Amino acid sequence: MVNSPASISPSAPRIHYAGLDGLRAVAVAAVLVYHLFPGAMPGGFIGVDVFFVISGFLITSLLMREHTSTGRVSLGSFWVRRARRILPALVLVVTASTTAALVIGGDVLVRIGRQILGAATFSYNWVEIASGGSYFDALTPEMFRTLWSLAVEEQFYILWPLLLLALLLLPSRWLRAGVLVLAAAASAVWMATLFSPGGDATRVYYGTDTHAFGLLAGAALAVLLEGRLGDGLPRSASRAARIGFDVAGTLALTGILALAFALGDGEDATYRGGLALASVLTVVVITASIRPGSLLGARLDSTALRWLGRRSYGVYLWHWPIFTLALAVSGSTATTSPPLAASLIAVALTLALAELSFRIVETPVRTRGYIGCWHAMRRAFRASSPRPAIAAGVALVAVSLTASTGTAVAVAPESSSVEQLIAQAQKSTASHEAEKRDDEDSRTPISGEDITAVGDSVMLAAEPALREKLPGIDVDAQVSRSMYVAVDILKQRADAGELRGTVVLGLGTNGPVNPDSLDDVLRVIGPDRQLILVTAYAPRDWIEGVNAELTSFAAAHRTTAIADWNRAIEPKATELLAADGIHPGFEGGTVYADTIVQAVQVLADTPPPATDGSGYNMPLVR
Repeated sequence: MVNSPASISPSAPRIHYAGLDGLRAVAVAAVLVYHLFPGAMPGGFIGVDVFFVISGFLITSLLMREHTSTGRVSLGSFWVRRARRILPALVLVVTASTTAALVIGGDVLVRIGRQILGAATFSYNWVEIASGGSYFDALTPEMFRTLWSLAVEEQFYILWPLLLLALLLLPSRWLRAGVLVLAAAASAVWMATLFSPGGDATRVYYGTDTHAFGLLAGAALAVLLEGRLGDGLPRSASRAARIGFDVAGTLALTGILALAFALGDGEDATYRGGLALASVLTVVVITASIRPGSLLGARLDSTALRWLGRRSYGVYLWHWPIFTLALAVSGSTATTSPPLAASLIAVALTLALAELSFRIVETPVRTRGYIGCWHAMRRAFRASSPRPAIAAGVALVAVSLTASTGTAVAVAPESSSVEQLIAQAQKSTASHEAEKRDDEDSRTPISGEDITAVGDSVMLAAEPALREKLPGIDVDAQVSRSMYVAVDILKQRADAGELRGTVVLGLGTNGPVNPDSLDDVLRVIGPDRQLILVTAYAPRDWIEGVNAELTSFAAAHRTTAIADWNRAIEPKATELLAADGIHPGFEGGTVYADTIVQAVQVLADTPPPATDGSGYNMPLVR
């Protein structure tokens, strides 16, 4: 995912930057823990932002050195070197993973054609944004979802050399660096501006415009150090200055690790400064590490970290497809608590395949080029045994992988099993209503004519059962919603005169619940309406806190009741929920609807609110 010193232009002097391989190792390790061991490092995704800063720094320093050495930048040569570095491993991972998915079948093939299109055109991020895809949507296990960041980097590699030539027209390195810092700040502010609390953050997370600040920050550092790259601080710098840099770099690295544990992909702070802060801290670590004699740089240059850092690109490419395939084989999903064995196997296979890819595919193409490798293959065919057999085997594997990838695209389903389950639940209403009419013991359902329900994909899956149990209910449910969007939705309905007397909120699945949001909800619906809060059930680390917050709030407000979906479904989760452990089929949706019916009955027995509208201190019976 990041650039290797081996890719430096032949026209520029080779320089090894101390500590950068180790920093890449830290970054890719954080990403692996975040993805393969859910909940262990909630903010491990910031490893991608560390990669962005390193990439921006290395690419810009490479171009600057070539310009200093030759007075020009060969754009064609630069882009060819990028193709040598990026394409071999990428093609191998995509074709091999797709072939494995074809063998396994099922959800891992869903919309694989769209994913491969995004990977092949280095536009994965924009393809997903344009098609309404979501990085945070657990309904489809996309194998190549992590390629969004590679797309951002490749777009940078295409545009940045052209922009750098224009930047070099400015008279001083400080002015050039200042322009880049302003551009990075603008990107971070744009992310914060476009981010909608509680909504799906895919647009701001995937967008090149909103997530370019790390690349630009790294580029700014390289421009600022123009003419000093490779020397860092003068060797005559005082001992206090050397210690100061090491201390600052160590504190910054500690800060990055702290953010990896403190941030979350559903947190407002992540998109409103958190990712930008990780980028700034990475700039500090790089500045301290590349200085000659840096103790931090030497520590990051340890053998194990350098080994992992040099293979970080392959590790990043392989880990998610392997994990997705392992989960498909085990019958689990990335949103459930995956079997530890699956995670450990994924780590082992990732490291092994990254090593093989590095030695057999990436290094030969990077050093010999595509034409050189082609000539080597031809010589192997003409050589004495066993080289022709090996060359023929390689060619056969390449053809087979290509053919099976095409087959996988052709036979891939358009929707995942969870999406199909939701669709089937939607279609089940009529038959279940007929069965209910034939049941002599069935009771007349409670009317839903005075109920507005706002929810996420769990409520969406349960919508048919809600309409059966509460005829006339107004249901507004969409995928990937959280409690943060409740206020805006309810306010719009209230202003339009469409908000009914009882409001049901089922928005705890996709992120933490802020008490202030609940207070705002109560203010919007007013003292004359009743509120039902549906507890959440999902194998996610925030669920316990969400349910505690909802229960505490309901206990303090006499016009609020709890529909305890969590308690009702927990004993039956294995049989009534989809493989993701979150979404119900029709029978599970009936359980969901029953909890809301019970809450409606509780509120029906609740005395009218106090005349001052406070609604506090009424004991709640659930």
